[in-house]
Amino acid sequence: MTPEEIMKFIESNGIKIVDLKFNDLPGLWQHFSMPASELTELDDLTNSIWTEGVGFDGSSIRGFQKIQESDMILIPDPSTAILDPVCEIPTLSVLCDIHDPLTKEAYTRDPRYVSKKAEKYLKDSGMADTSYWGPEAEFFIFDDIRFDQTENAGYYFIDSVEGDWNTGADECPNLGYKPRYKEGYFPVPPHDSYQDLRSEMILAMIDAGIPVEVHHHEVATAGQAEIDMKFDTLTVMGDRFLLYKYIVKNVAKKHGKTVTFMPKPVFMDNGSGMHTHQSLWKDGSNVFYDPNGYSLLSDTAKHYIGGLLKHAPALMAFCAPTTNSYKRLVPGYEAPVNLVYSQRNRSAAVRIPVYTDNPKSKRVEFRPPDASCNAYLAFSAMLMAGLDGVQNKIDPGAPMDTDIYELSDEDAAGVPTVPGSLEKAIDALEADHEFLLKGDVFTKDVIDVWIEYKRENEIDALRLRPHPYEFYLYYDI
Repeated sequence: MTPEEIMKFIESNGIKIVDLKFNDLPGLWQHFSMPASELTELDDLTNSIWTEGVGFDGSSIRGFQKIQESDMILIPDPSTAILDPVCEIPTLSVLCDIHDPLTKEAYTRDPRYVSKKAEKYLKDSGMADTSYWGPEAEFFIFDDIRFDQTENAGYYFIDSVEGDWNTGADECPNLGYKPRYKEGYFPVPPHDSYQDLRSEMILAMIDAGIPVEVHHHEVATAGQAEIDMKFDTLTVMGDRFLLYKYIVKNVAKKHGKTVTFMPKPVFMDNGSGMHTHQSLWKDGSNVFYDPNGYSLLSDTAKHYIGGLLKHAPALMAFCAPTTNSYKRLVPGYEAPVNLVYSQRNRSAAVRIPVYTDNPKSKRVEFRPPDASCNAYLAFSAMLMAGLDGVQNKIDPGAPMDTDIYELSDEDAAGVPTVPGSLEKAIDALEADHEFLLKGDVFTKDVIDVWIEYKRENEIDALRLRPHPYEFYLYYDI
């Protein structure tokens, strides 16, 4: 919508509130709201919120400004305006871009700005003019979650009516039908007790403008789910991914449930990933397609894969950006940790889907990411790694179509893997980030702040705290 169309939309839909949303550096939406009259009573649209923006305190947002340079402005993007799918009071939701109030320039640490620069860099490179993205986000739906960490205590407690651990619980009555560990993939109701809840989620998404392809129960017990959006361009998909999370969490809350995109909340069952499909297009044609190539892949696609595999350790700092991510990315547990590529093989970090030989569907699927990421940054980083592979003709080597988990110890030792911890991923990013700086897509301050934030607020913070299981292991020493 244009600003003029928004004014008409506000009037015709009885909008009472305008909600301005933006993204912090780690990846959560932030917002504030104003009466709709603040927009409708402005006479001069060229000298209004749409051009001048609204001020906010950047020092209170994670990864943004220092206290002595806190003033920032949000400039709403009218093309993103929708009727908010969550609020009971009629509310117009608008995404914003972040700018410096003095220079008026776009803010380098605005994740949405990073994604826009990545798309511009792609076009300017001449390699392609469009990249398409299709993330397959997984999450858990729980009935209860409790956790705490104090100086003298630390614990978490998860419960789910679907949890296999509740087969013996006195639920007055316990009706059974609880998916066994690692047996939650595709069961019909009553084992799949969240069919209608997920359907409500996707209908809300569709009403909000998100095309949805499919939803289903995932492998783990305790309500693991997946909802897949139809692919789209990078920044659009970044916008939609945040809206997706917003809808899923709030629909669940309305029904007394809670949703988490935490990669590994349940011990000894599958974690939640976000396999990310990606392709490059130029002049309306898919440049990843070659009818004579391995799995119908072009040389461009193979070099793109080479870039993903070469830079994968550094990519994990953005694509699997939490300490918990590495509870999922563990060798030998069906996790996509192996830095090889293959058609069909789900043990490889890069899989080539072969459901169809349609040229339009040819793509690569990078499997290590999870949905704890900031999608704007993760997608941009993957694109930059892939383009570096194309520019430098990086050879990904031969595909590995065997089951990597059945290799001998000697052969498996020769297969490179993703880092085993967030600390190692951050170290890899510190050592390998020049490919991200091309075209000023990622600027040095973004890299430096990301590394500093992760080390101080997550890696060191976790390292300092005793773990509950350490008491089991060591209390009687």
